[in-house]
This record gives sequence, structure tokens and C-alpha cells, in this order.
Amino acid sequence: MPLPEISPAELEARLRLHRLPEVGPRRFYTLLSAFGSASSALSAPASAWSALGLPAGCAQARRSPQVRDGASAALRWLESSSQHVLLHDRANYPALLGELSDAPPLLFVAGDPGILEKPQLAMVGSRRASRPGLDTAAAFSRCLAGAGFVITSGLAAGIDAAAHEAALGIGGQTVGVLGTGLEKLYPQRHRALADAMIASGSAVVSEFPLDAGPLPANFPRRNRIISGLSLGVLVVEASVASGSLITARLAAEQGREVYAMPGSIHHPGARGCHQLIRDGATLVETVEHILEQLRGWRSMPITTTDQLASVCHPLVQLLQAAPHTSEALVSASGWDLPRLLAALTELELEGHVVLEGGRWFARPS
Repeated sequence: MPLPEISPAELEARLRLHRLPEVGPRRFYTLLSAFGSASSALSAPASAWSALGLPAGCAQARRSPQVRDGASAALRWLESSSQHVLLHDRANYPALLGELSDAPPLLFVAGDPGILEKPQLAMVGSRRASRPGLDTAAAFSRCLAGAGFVITSGLAAGIDAAAHEAALGIGGQTVGVLGTGLEKLYPQRHRALADAMIASGSAVVSEFPLDAGPLPANFPRRNRIISGLSLGVLVVEASVASGSLITARLAAEQGREVYAMPGSIHHPGARGCHQLIRDGATLVETVEHILEQLRGWRSMPITTTDQLASVCHPLVQLLQAAPHTSEALVSASGWDLPRLLAALTELELEGHVVLEGGRWFARPS
């Protein structure tokens, strides 16, 4: 039986509760469980909060102007038809994310909240990615979005932005999860990208109050949402200290698939992926390695153009990662030489690869 619509007073109370210092998801749920509603929690005596083990500062802040005004500002923000808040106990909350014990009680969404229920794949990686890493992320994003998956990432520089842009470029859908409030987008240079996502039927989401800034502690919390929304996480390029490894570890703990792309042993950006592979992540060289595992989730392709088919060609994907000689491609692809040369000639005529100095290179798409 569907839950009744939440009352305006209860929505405002949840927005106020959500803004309280030191009230994260678990304490939010504790308060709702103990008092039955956010409205009742806010009117309960401070001693009742203290009995639940909540810090004194939580109860003291309930009636502060900052909390009250912030909730009012959020209600005004929600008056726009493209701006929404999803509540954890309502039917439109993303089902996969709702499985987490620390799922966000509130999720602010700019754009289309409906895509959060579609099959999603997360793509993450270094903010200082190499050119081959960026090209590979873009190629995989185009292929996966073309196969009907929503591409989810963190709107950060590097791999994240490349994945979002490539999905949009083929008419696919993509979700950006922020470590700030939606009114304090970080980094600001991605404002145009976020606006393009919202305008095209994709979405930008955050669990943080609209005016929350980019505090370091917010980004690991953001990462659990990226993985929590997704069927799996693909790490394209990452150092051993990368936040992308946090996302991958969270994905494994959440029961999601973890995919990692190998690279040169001399490239620091490959070491994080190699560590994930040693820890049991699926080694990925082509999109088919992902699609084979998720075949039951794959929807009809958004596009079947020759351009997309060529970008998703396994030889092009290998060359996106690094240039190869013909002999090296035989070893990397497992194809025999006559078949390989015939395919490369066709791809060269189509303008997708080029032979220079004895090595094959992928042309930028």
C-alpha cells in the first residue's frame, strides 16, 4: 500500500532536522523511529534527545534562525518544476540506494529524478587523468550509455567530467553526485556541464543542504551514494591514494560489481586499479567485459550508429588506452594477424585509427 503524501509541515520539519549539526543519516532515522515523525522530534524535550544519546548541540540548534531559514529556503527552491527532494520512505526514492543502512534521508535532485531508478553504472577515476585515461573513459561512457545504462559519477575534474560529457554527447543520460549542496556546486567550472545535464533530462543530486560548501569530509560520504545508486563501479585510472578506491571499496561492501582498468606498471595512475584487481575486482579491457556480467540489465541501445559501433570496437578501445604495434595488438586482442589487419584497415578508412611510426593510434572522436 503506497504511503500517503507527506504534509507540508512534516516536510519542513524534515528539512530542519536534516540541517542540524551532528545529525547524520543514522541519527536522523533514530529520531524518526523514536518519535514517529520529524515534527514530533522537533517538539520533543531536549532530555528525550539526550536519552537517545544525541549530543546536546543537536537539540539546542532546533530553533536557531539558521536552521529555520535554511528549511524555508529549501521549500522555496522546491517550487521550481525541475527541482525535487526525494525522501527515504517514499515510493520515488531510488530502490538500490534505499538498501543502504546509511542511505540519505533526503536527496535533493535538480533535473529528472526518474532516471535514478534506471540501471546505472558508475565511472570514477583520477582528477589528474592522463590523456589516454580521459579518452578511454569517454569511449567506455559512450558505449555504456549507448547500451542504455545511466552513467553516474561525481562531476569532478578528470575522469568524472569525461564520463558525463561523453554520455551527453551521444544523447545518453548521466547523474552527477555532489559533495556540496546543489547551490554551491564544486568545482564551479563545471557549472555549465551541470546545467547541460539538467536541461537534457539527466540529473545532479546531493544529500547535503543546498548551501553546504565543499568540506573534505563530504566527499567520502558522496562516494557511497555514487556506488549505492549503481549496479557496479568502473575505475578507469587512479593512484593508490585516490578517492576512487574509496568508492570501489564501498561498492564491494554494498554488494555491487567492481571493475578496474589495467595500465602500464610505470604509470602511477594505474597502481590503484592494479591494487583493486589484486583485491578481486574484474579486470576490464573492453566494454563487453562489463556487459557480459550485466546482460540482464542491459536495455535497448539508445543509438546504433556506425560511429558508436566503431568507438565501441574492441581494437579502438585498446588503442584508446595506449598506442600499439600490430604485433602488440595481436597479443593484446587475441586476434590472428590477417583478421587484425583487415579490421585495422577498415577502421583506418573510417577515420577511427591511424598508423604512425609503426604504431597504431586511436583518433579522437
